[in-house]
Amino acid sequence: MSNPFENRSLSLRGPATDMAPVTPSDATDLVHVAVALYAETGGAIAFRSVAGEDRVVTVGDNAILPVGVARVFATGTTAAGIHAFVLV
Repeated sequence: MSNPFENRSLSLRGPATDMAPVTPSDATDLVHVAVALYAETGGAIAFRSVAGEDRVVTVGDNAILPVGVARVFATGTTAAGIHAFVLV
């Protein structure tokens, strides 16, 4: 099978190369900065953006939040099944 990502440069204009489950933490950043978040079950997502701002956004089920995220906080996050879109 050919791999269309094989010789592709990582770009914010293209699709993420992977998704990683997120364990919200008040003290620890994500292993890889997320280019977007996906939430299976809606609720509040408390996060620190790559711009360094702390935000809380309420999303519905199966929502995609298209913002760069460095950390998802445990305190204030009620959404579940959160995954990070990442470029690795």
